Amino acid sequence: MSNAPPYVEGHNLLKGKSVLLTAAAGTGIGFATAKRCLEEGARVMISDIHERRLGEAQTRLADETGQKPATLLCNVTKEEEVQTLIKGAVAELGHVDVLINNAGLGGSAAVVDMTDEQWNAVIDITLTGTFRMMRAMLPHMIERKAGVIVNNASVLAWRAQELQAHYAAAKAGVMALTRCTALEAAAHNIRINAVAPSLAMHEFLNKVTSDELLAELTSREAFGRAAETWEVANVIVFLASDYSSYMTGEVVSVSSQRA
Repeated sequence: MSNAPPYVEGHNLLKGKSVLLTAAAGTGIGFATAKRCLEEGARVMISDIHERRLGEAQTRLADETGQKPATLLCNVTKEEEVQTLIKGAVAELGHVDVLINNAGLGGSAAVVDMTDEQWNAVIDITLTGTFRMMRAMLPHMIERKAGVIVNNASVLAWRAQELQAHYAAAKAGVMALTRCTALEAAAHNIRINAVAPSLAMHEFLNKVTSDELLAELTSREAFGRAAETWEVANVIVFLASDYSSYMTGEVVSVSSQRA
């Protein structure tokens, strides 16, 4: 957007770190975070459910950063694929310092009209998928006595919006999962935090959201614009880095919404 700030250059915040990201294909926060991690000096593996888009993301990241991330397909609703992803990441990267859980599914439906299938799909990908990834990754991090996990939540877990009950419930679950698991993991020197973006503009969101709703959501932001996806990625990188060494069980809102 024309009034967005200039892109922030990398400062090696993740130098020497290995990072695994889910749902990193496409144009959203996942891709922006993968790019930011590469620019901050990390070795990266990206995952997604879409084979073609994952390959395109790998090529684009290599073109834009000069570094080619490893890739592996994964559907976070399938336990066997989650286990294969964790094993593949460890084999490719040597170990995983940082797991970034970005996989999620949205949609719009009133509760009175919502089907079990709609509800279950959003919960299974957004909440249970995050749980599966954490459950599979934690033994590796516990064995190493080190690790960081960053989950992607949403301000909708705090702030009500019509037609978003399933998504908001799933993201509220991600927040609670983050806080509770952080307490369990702290004894093993593992930190677990989450980001809660409000409105981050990207191509897919533009396609599935009406102009009227986008205008209304943008009007709620103090800066009068949506966040750039890389602005959310910057906060994820901060939480993944040693600069946030005393933070665990926290949910950081990435928004400019009016009080």
